[in-house]
Amino acid sequence: MRIYVCRICGEVYIGEAIPPSCPFCGAEKRFMVLGQVWQDENNVELTEVSRKNLEESLKLEISNTKFYNCLENVSSQTEIAKMFKGLRKVENEHASVFRKLLKPEKDPEVEEVCVDEAIVSLKDSKAREERAINLYAQAAQEATEPRIKEVFLAIMKAEKDHLILAEEMLEKYKDK
Repeated sequence: MRIYVCRICGEVYIGEAIPPSCPFCGAEKRFMVLGQVWQDENNVELTEVSRKNLEESLKLEISNTKFYNCLENVSSQTEIAKMFKGLRKVENEHASVFRKLLKPEKDPEVEEVCVDEAIVSLKDSKAREERAINLYAQAAQEATEPRIKEVFLAIMKAEKDHLILAEEMLEKYKDK
């Protein structure tokens, strides 16, 4: 067994081999390193632009976490509820990544409501993932700090995977 650490979220994975992506934040395999060589890279001097983008990103990820938590608990479709449970965990990890970089005194206040309507929920999920992708693409482009650019691009890729999942589930459930 080996100990791996994700360079994006800092979470530890123990296994025989590197997983295809980080099981916690969804970052690509290339960000998984052996525990003995991992170093915390989150002590970054932030520009005002990056700080603003990280604050907006943290709020978005907290909002998505709460939204998916709500859907996980109200969805009458087991498969959809499980999808939202998985998304909740990853979005919460994304919020954690942004907290590590920002070091805020407190989290922004966010309220979310949801309904047990599969298509409505899946469309909302798709829209949220698109919003995150667009925000992170812009934030990566605006970042002058290499670590911030790297984090936004890695998390954007994970959000693209979520978008694909939402689209596939929408297709699957559109006639149900």
